[in-house]
Amino acid sequence: MFAVHCKDKPGHLQTRLDNRAAHLAYMTANIGKVVIGGPLQTDDRQGMVGSLLVLDFTDRAELDAFLAADPYAQAGLFESVTVWPYKKVFP
Repeated sequence: MFAVHCKDKPGHLQTRLDNRAAHLAYMTANIGKVVIGGPLQTDDRQGMVGSLLVLDFTDRAELDAFLAADPYAQAGLFESVTVWPYKKVFP
């Protein structure tokens, strides 16, 4: 498993909104790999500034291919993507 933090480029909320339906369809089509996922919000919870995902891949190359095929990534939404190996303990 891997934890993934995607940080949006500043000023790219419209890019996120324009590609949201395709991103959600992509995640839904691959739901067996998604342990948890969702947007990171602004302090007032009115905007979105990134994504936090825990994905069930054992192979980093397979994970990287999955992330690269995400419509958000293909649209150039992310300023950075940070990946850590993750071990689920709870629940």
